[in-house]
Amino acid sequence: MASVKMPQLGESITEGTISKWLKKPGDQVKKYEGLVEIITDKVNAEVPAPLSGVLKEIKVKEGATVTVGTEIAVIEETAAATPSAPKSQPAPQAATPQPATPIAAPAPAEESAIEGQGGGSTEGRTRLSPAVRALIEEHRISDAELSRIEGSGIGGRISKKDVEDYVAKRAQPAAANGEQRQQAPAAPATAPAPTPGTTVPLSPMRRAIAANMLKSKQTIPHAWTVAEVDMTNVVRFRQKVKDSFKEREGIDLTYVPIIVKAVVEGLKAVPILNASWSDQGVVLHKDINVGVAVSVDDGLIVPVIHLADRMSIAGLAKATDDLAKRARAGKLGIPDVQGATFTVNNPGTFGTILSYSIIAPPQAGILAMDAIVKRPVVVEGDAIAVRSMMNLCLSFDHRVLDGVSAARFLQGVRRWLEGFSEQVPLY
Repeated sequence: MASVKMPQLGESITEGTISKWLKKPGDQVKKYEGLVEIITDKVNAEVPAPLSGVLKEIKVKEGATVTVGTEIAVIEETAAATPSAPKSQPAPQAATPQPATPIAAPAPAEESAIEGQGGGSTEGRTRLSPAVRALIEEHRISDAELSRIEGSGIGGRISKKDVEDYVAKRAQPAAANGEQRQQAPAAPATAPAPTPGTTVPLSPMRRAIAANMLKSKQTIPHAWTVAEVDMTNVVRFRQKVKDSFKEREGIDLTYVPIIVKAVVEGLKAVPILNASWSDQGVVLHKDINVGVAVSVDDGLIVPVIHLADRMSIAGLAKATDDLAKRARAGKLGIPDVQGATFTVNNPGTFGTILSYSIIAPPQAGILAMDAIVKRPVVVEGDAIAVRSMMNLCLSFDHRVLDGVSAARFLQGVRRWLEGFSEQVPLY
C-alpha cells in the first residue's frame, strides 16, 4: 500500500482544495496518469498518480481543503508493477499488514509546449501531462489534430481519455457521403447571476484567496504611500506607436508594461523593497520577478514575469499579454505563478482613482495603478494646462522598510514616468 499525500503546488502554498477525483476506488491507475484535480489560490492543476496500481481508498472528498502533506488517497501496487515470485515456490503465508508507505503525489511537471510536426504555430501548442504527451507521440498526433481535441480537464486541459477518444474516432471509417464530421463545440457554461437574499457558495478559489488575504492582514503591518504622476509624455508616446506596435507584434501596447518597466527601475534603486521578511533577517532577492494581477471569473490570479529586469518594454508587453490570456483560459502552469518578488495591480482599468492593495506574502510590496484622467494642473511658470494624471499607491511591509525608503521608491517611479520620451527604447 502507498499513501498519496497532498503535494506542494508552489512556494508559499500550504494547502490545496480537491476539485475533482479523476478515478474512483477500485480503478486501475498508471504512473503519471491524471489522478486528481487540485485548486489553490494561485493555480488549478491536474496531479498525476505517483505509481501504478489500484486506487484502494479516497481519503479526502471533493470540495475539501487540506494542508500540504495530508494523506488524500491510498494506492495498492498491482502484481504487474512488482516482481512476481517463481512458480516453483509455495505461496507465502499471509504477512502482518504493514502501514501504508507515504508517497507525495508528484506536483505537475513544468509543462513544456508540444510543437506539432510541420511547424505548428504557438497558438496550437497545448500544455500536457507526461502521460498525455507519451500517448500523443505513440499515436503520432500532429499539432493540427491536437488543436481539434476538446479538453475535458480544468481550463480545457486535454486528458489521457480525451486523446484515447480522439484516436478511437480517427480509426473509424469515413462517412459514406465522404463528408468530414465535426463535433459542434459546446456552448460555454455561464454561471447564474447571484440572487439577492441568498447565500453564494464559496468556490475553492474564492476560499483560498480569502485565506491568503486574511493571513496577509494578520501577519504583515501594512503601510501606504501615494504619488500623483503626470503621464502625459507616456500617453503621447503610446498614442504614437500603438498602431505600428500592434501591426508588428499582433498585440496591444497597454500602459501596464510601461509601469512594470518603471517599477523595475525603482526596485533597482531601492532594493530593500525587492525583499521578504524572515525571522533570521530581511532576504534581499537577486532577481526581480514582477507579478501582474489578472482578473478572472472567480477572483484574481497573479502570474509572474520572471527576470523582468532583463526585459525591454516590448518584451514586458508580450510577456504580460501571454500570461493574461493563459490566466483567463485556465492554462497557467505552476512555474507561471510562483517566484514573484513584487506585484503590480491595475484597478484603474475599472476607472478607480485611488486604490490600495493587500500585499501577497512573502513579498514586501504591491503597487496599485489607478485610471489616467485628464485634469487641469499648474505647470512651470504657474500656467494651467490639461495633463493626463494618474495616482500610484504603494502598499509596503513596514517590518521590511520604513516610509522614507518607500517614498524614495515611489518618487523614483514617478520621475521615470514623467521623464519618459521617445528616446526610451521600446526594444
